[in-house]
Amino acid sequence: MALCRELTASMGAERASAAPASTSALVQLIWLASPALPIGAFSYSEGLEAAIDHGFVTDEHTTALWLVDQLHLTQSRGDMAVLGQMVRAWQQRDTLRLEALSQWVHVTRESAEMRLQSEQMGRSMLEWLRNQDAIDDQTIALCNGWVPTYPLMFALALSRTGAPLESCLQTYAFAWAENMVQAAVKSVPLGQNSGQRILMRLAQHIATAVTHAMQVTDDTRQAFSPMLAILSAQHETQYSRLFRS
Repeated sequence: MALCRELTASMGAERASAAPASTSALVQLIWLASPALPIGAFSYSEGLEAAIDHGFVTDEHTTALWLVDQLHLTQSRGDMAVLGQMVRAWQQRDTLRLEALSQWVHVTRESAEMRLQSEQMGRSMLEWLRNQDAIDDQTIALCNGWVPTYPLMFALALSRTGAPLESCLQTYAFAWAENMVQAAVKSVPLGQNSGQRILMRLAQHIATAVTHAMQVTDDTRQAFSPMLAILSAQHETQYSRLFRS
């Protein structure tokens, strides 16, 4: 019994003196891609609900086509591209560059709902980082001075993982894809298996979208999706809605 007590005491001392293992980059990326991240993404459909209301999206096939197009035509050319540039700027602590990129995001939201989503999710992401003790007061003040949009704040979180830029953008793209698929499952509506097939199809396009996003420059980055903007504006007065966008 005495020997057991000595061993137990020794093991307890070792655990107490051991430094906690740092969270790996992979685990941090999985965490950021999780739908459980408390930033309110589940409450937005990014125009998908309006597309359903107008009959453009009606089933599994048309949902998949819509979302694949959105991945390549809006996300890859715009938000994913600027987010990749923001990750680099955060790593270099280039505040002038971050301010310019943040302003680009803010002025390219093409409807009130899109702006609401970007700002609400950005502020929630900032609050999550603050609650994790992941950023200091100076960084919080800096972000609040720029309007903490979602791409800006997600880029900040990604920049802290130490993961390669390609992996960071894949994380963002998968998080976006999973949220959009869940919105489709609820609003088309679709079954869970249909949702998983759509997610698999989107996953097959993520690598190409990320590669393109990493090649986009300031001159080629764009936020031009007129039909999506029109649908988003029409959604503001849609009679029956499940989502905020």
